[in-house]
Amino acid sequence: MKKVIGLLTAVGLITAPLANAETVTVSGSTSVAHVMEVLAENYQASAGATVEVQSTGSSAGIRAAKDGTSMLGMSSRNIKDGELTDSTKEIVIARDGIAAAVNKANPVQDLTQEQISKIYRGEIKNWSEVGGEARPIVVVTRENGSGTRGAFEDIMKLQRTVNGHKVSAIVPTAQVGNGNGMIKTIVANNPYAIGYISLGSVDDSLTALSVNGVKPSDANIASGDYQIARPFIVLKNNDAPQSATKFIDYVMSNEGQSIVANEGYIRVQ
Repeated sequence: MKKVIGLLTAVGLITAPLANAETVTVSGSTSVAHVMEVLAENYQASAGATVEVQSTGSSAGIRAAKDGTSMLGMSSRNIKDGELTDSTKEIVIARDGIAAAVNKANPVQDLTQEQISKIYRGEIKNWSEVGGEARPIVVVTRENGSGTRGAFEDIMKLQRTVNGHKVSAIVPTAQVGNGNGMIKTIVANNPYAIGYISLGSVDDSLTALSVNGVKPSDANIASGDYQIARPFIVLKNNDAPQSATKFIDYVMSNEGQSIVANEGYIRVQ
């Protein structure tokens, strides 16, 4: 009996480190992934755990959390009815604005929400109609399934109903970029382009427009004055392993939320 107990103890000592070292898998929104990768890197350094972050898009992240193919899912849009089961919990880890961005050479600095919507519907086609040069507007959008696109369409009312189904109202001639980085590259290299990206991804390569006279800033998003904004959501099933729960606890801690703020997003606690 002593030998059996000794063997079980040895097995326990061998397997315990493996359990503790279980890799936390996170997949979904490319926008959320931007800050999630930084959170994962810092968590790994402090906790000695491994976190793998994959940018697959919000819709894919929601499915992954629901199906259990990923421990955690990421979404940068609100979750629709029927997308999740009752056992899946939504956790808002940050808030982010969506910036309408133009080339640095573009003299237009401010548009109304209605003007932006009309540009994306193809109803305003020339920059001269909104105070710019007499040049055609090059509309740039995100790919289907993108949480940023879904949130942008909802907020800007860029959807229409066809045969009882909601479809995008964005002009079909719009250029499509996969991810914030691609949108930035397209707009930064075309003086007549307009695109939309996560506010946390804005840099000196382009200009983030004021909307209705309100600049896209953390303070204006927090106050509700800048209205093109959305939540960053992490999805976790009730049966997710303890390692995933511990990582989420870190994300929601003061240290994790400080990283959120340092990366240009709005902390939620």
